[in-house]
Amino acid sequence: MKGQDILLLVKLLCLESWKTGDTAVSEVSEDLSGWSDEGELNAQLRSIDAMLESAEYYESLFTLRGLATELGISKSEISKSLKRCVSVNLAKHNRFTGRPEVNKKAFEEFVSHGMKYVFPVRPAQLTRGIPTTFSAPVLESKLLSAGELKMVWPDPRGKEMGQAVEPLYKSVPFAVKRDSELYAYLALLDAIRMGNARESNLACKMLNERLFK
Repeated sequence: MKGQDILLLVKLLCLESWKTGDTAVSEVSEDLSGWSDEGELNAQLRSIDAMLESAEYYESLFTLRGLATELGISKSEISKSLKRCVSVNLAKHNRFTGRPEVNKKAFEEFVSHGMKYVFPVRPAQLTRGIPTTFSAPVLESKLLSAGELKMVWPDPRGKEMGQAVEPLYKSVPFAVKRDSELYAYLALLDAIRMGNARESNLACKMLNERLFK
């Protein structure tokens, strides 16, 4: 497994939760904080939300080209990632629609028991970036204490200072700006990767609620 495989799986989970004509993207855009040009970001999200009105566009998001555009990963790498995920039963192709989809139970088991061992991470130097782990909106109100240093994915356009956390894949800062649910998922996964019992237990609980809602 590689970091881009997890990023791909999480994106598929997000796409599955979207519906044609769904307004979830614009409704949760307030959670997408931590970079400098929020006006540009909100305009981009409104554009994506409008495109979701098209069933044809929605279906295109599941293609190699669509996933590559959303995640900032090449089509060849997307193809390789899908093959790896299918080979270990973390993903499959829906026999009716042909879309790739996540085996949620297997994904939950891997994340809960293996994530911090396969993708360990430790905070590094202070930098500018996008808040993650307990510093991200999804967890901040529940865990962040006054005086604690924030954790961020390094991004030169980020407006928050904090300790650098290496993302699962280099394109994470790009991908989360297009999808607030992806941002929430990846921040929860980072909390699990960090290995701290308090953050990890809460993040696992919140992740399960998202997976099986």
